[in-house]
Amino acid sequence: MSKCVAIVQSNYIPWKGYFDLINTADEFILFDDMQYTTRDWRNRNRIKTKKGLMWLSIPVQTSGKHLQKIKETVVADSEWTTRHWKAIITNYARADYFKSYDEVFKQLYAEMDEKFLSRINYRFIEAICKVLGITTKISWSMDYNLMEGKTERLVGLCSHAGATEYLSGPAAKAYLDEKHFTDKGIKVRYYDYSGYPEYKQLFPPFVHEVSILDLIFNVGPNASKYMTSF
Repeated sequence: MSKCVAIVQSNYIPWKGYFDLINTADEFILFDDMQYTTRDWRNRNRIKTKKGLMWLSIPVQTSGKHLQKIKETVVADSEWTTRHWKAIITNYARADYFKSYDEVFKQLYAEMDEKFLSRINYRFIEAICKVLGITTKISWSMDYNLMEGKTERLVGLCSHAGATEYLSGPAAKAYLDEKHFTDKGIKVRYYDYSGYPEYKQLFPPFVHEVSILDLIFNVGPNASKYMTSF
């Protein structure tokens, strides 16, 4: 039987393309054995405001003494949940479907007691998948034995997961050695993030590259119509 696997580092409240990748795969592996990178999507994302785009960032502890992995990264300030939820209310309370989903996310922020960034990201990703109706299996790279080498590690994860196809974001074309996959009988496919339709969004001009929360609060149950994997 065919099986499509995607392998991506966990992100905080990711954009819609991230969830299209999840929805397309049969198994989505959170690759949090990788090194934590600052000023990246691991601990932050953007929302729309009347003053422009705003970053919501989870403060984390970092150390330059060793290669800190994403799964090892911990929160530096437990009050971040209060600040983020306040910013979301301030900027999305007038959105058409905010009241339909505010309790889901209010509870998520209020009960967020995780100290590890990986676990925080997972809980948000899991909750958002439920809102969108995505049922893809989500696992961790830590569930599998990892090999050495950037591409070899991805191939190993695919093999252990029983993949016949590896689904990747388009940026990986620049560095991925596809021969390693094909030698193992695994087809490589790149997801196409082009062609997204615009939707009714607060605070013009329209921007695609914002957190999925923007789509959910603005169009609610019609969110899948503005994604490309459904």
